[in-house]
Amino acid sequence: MKNLHLPAALVLFSVTHCWALPLLPRSKEEDNLQLAESYLQKFYSLPSSPVSISKRAIDPLAPKVRGMQSFLGLKVTGTLNDETLEMMKKPRCGVPDVGEYNLFPRKLKWETNKLTYRILNYTSDLKQNETEYAIRRALKVWSSVTPLKFTQIYDGTADIMISFGSRDHGDFYPFDGPSGLLAHAFPPGKGIGGDTHFDEDETWSTNSEGYNLFLVAAHEFGHALGLSHSIDPGALMYPIYSYADIKYFRLPEDDVQGIQSLYGPSDKPMPKPPQTPDKCDPGLSFDAITELRGEKMIFKDRFFWRQHPQMVDAELTLIKSFWPEIPNRIDAAYEYSEKDRVFLFKGKKFWALNGYDTVEGYPKYIYKLGFPKTLKKIDAAVHNTETGKTLFFAGDEYWSYDETNAAMDEGYPKLIEDEFPGIGNKVDAVYRQNGYFYFFHGSTQFEYSIWSKRILRVLRANSLLWC
Repeated sequence: MKNLHLPAALVLFSVTHCWALPLLPRSKEEDNLQLAESYLQKFYSLPSSPVSISKRAIDPLAPKVRGMQSFLGLKVTGTLNDETLEMMKKPRCGVPDVGEYNLFPRKLKWETNKLTYRILNYTSDLKQNETEYAIRRALKVWSSVTPLKFTQIYDGTADIMISFGSRDHGDFYPFDGPSGLLAHAFPPGKGIGGDTHFDEDETWSTNSEGYNLFLVAAHEFGHALGLSHSIDPGALMYPIYSYADIKYFRLPEDDVQGIQSLYGPSDKPMPKPPQTPDKCDPGLSFDAITELRGEKMIFKDRFFWRQHPQMVDAELTLIKSFWPEIPNRIDAAYEYSEKDRVFLFKGKKFWALNGYDTVEGYPKYIYKLGFPKTLKKIDAAVHNTETGKTLFFAGDEYWSYDETNAAMDEGYPKLIEDEFPGIGNKVDAVYRQNGYFYFFHGSTQFEYSIWSKRILRVLRANSLLWC
């Protein structure tokens, strides 16, 4: 191994609290304060204190809590609310959230584009060739968009030394057992620079079970090449682990911009990288909208916003992080609250959710609902609790489905413009609320009265997200 010199930019703080005997049971509030202190010391440079956290107020933590909430896209309150504590408990990278764009301070980078790597040992969770493939593919994520080239060596010292270890594994920055810290990497430089360590106490996989080695390795190699964490929840360099579509994985735009600012672009043509939607983009359109037990779910590309009625800010989340088996992009969605089900449609198939759990026996084909087998996709869907009917929109037509009888109503499909004059002949998304249908087409939404059958207001689509 190399010597254990660590650049100042990547110092992790480790704190041990001394308690006077006898130990008394801690309250839930004290547990939360200790969790917050430990988290903020590791990832947001909170200075350590010799005073027990249980004997200190939350006020000294508030500035760091606000910084963490801002960085991770939470509502900035400075308080340890449930949303913040839940985020602190999520599995993540062990590198601090250094908030200077997505580069380490001093713009650390390798001085050569030809780098070597060596795998010192292997996880017991995977076959050796599976680990090597995941590592090789993770490095290719970065070489495919830059002039970087990686060569594996089998002895001696490589630029990037890769190993699996548990707890105290030799670099003075111990792992913490299952979940929590998954891995960490050191930025470019001499000695330990570039080295990448994975927690062997995790369950590593090549799919969505446990933690996907390819995804975690690709993230950590970003650090090893000079990238810090990104505030973009769709970026590979976002610090919280989430599963993504590994079969068709492409490096998101934020990561591409970051790595190319260090090493320049590849001389090979590449497709446009996937972007994270901006909720206040005036041209924003939506793929599907539905309620789920009081929360609104607004789908766009590989993401969805979770909008709670008591919260102003909506949380942007990757679809795959909740449902690995569901496609990256949803065509239509609706809630049938009488049976506590949400249905998601993609192409000729649809899935059912019970809460945030997928229901067994799905996906099913849409023609099972009574659609012709020639129909390729549903554009939008909405359930009307007053009538017990679900309306499905496809092209310039719509169908009416009787949920009680599980059958299509006779006389359908009908033309959209005949039944809903003024909204146009195409619907991208629709939801129902308080006696109104809200139809979306492109960047426009129409507030339509169900009972008077007329448009009351024309709004920008993203006014739904308070923009």
